[in-house]
Amino acid sequence: MHSKGVNIFREEDFLQLSGLQHYKFCRRQWALIHIENQWADNHLTVGGELMHDRAHNEALHEKRGNVIITRGMSIKSHSLGLSGKCDVLEFHKSPFGVTLFGWEGQYLPFPVEYKYGEPKENNCDVLQLCAQAMCLEEMLCCEIKEGALYYGRPKRREQITFTDDLRQEVTDTLVEMHSMYSRGHTPNVKRTKACNSCSLNEICLPVLMKKRSVKEYVEENL
Repeated sequence: MHSKGVNIFREEDFLQLSGLQHYKFCRRQWALIHIENQWADNHLTVGGELMHDRAHNEALHEKRGNVIITRGMSIKSHSLGLSGKCDVLEFHKSPFGVTLFGWEGQYLPFPVEYKYGEPKENNCDVLQLCAQAMCLEEMLCCEIKEGALYYGRPKRREQITFTDDLRQEVTDTLVEMHSMYSRGHTPNVKRTKACNSCSLNEICLPVLMKKRSVKEYVEENL
């Protein structure tokens, strides 16, 4: 459905916000999880789930000075066709912010995404965070310029600025994802060193992406 040149998605066609990170990390991994409903855990995924369980504790709300902190807030965007949850959403008191029910003054949203491991070489985490901000902007009718990624291993935040280029990459990537999802297509990819730490390694079988037959692979491993 379209309105004034903007694509408006029905909620039944929404993609999971967390899938944006999966897609940028590996398109095949995303398709296996979100199209084929395949999943397997390893120590990295379990550690990440434990961290997110703590961050998503919706019963925890607090105010620290001029900052209101919420957890596990559900967000969505009809223009992006996306839905998910914020790990931690801070509201910083600001004259450029929005009003919040039950609180005096105006507050500007500041999303914080928690990651179990270390900062990645690509920008898959950054895109996921930017998509959160874009969902919040659509829901709250405000402009969000910054957010933060918190990495569990260095135990520190990295502040992220949501540039026009970053926002455009989020939009372009989601166009690709919606197209692939609607076609039910699981792509092949080239094997990289990242395959070794992927929990879906045994399901994906990236060694089969090489130029050799399945028969040769089976005979080698018998």
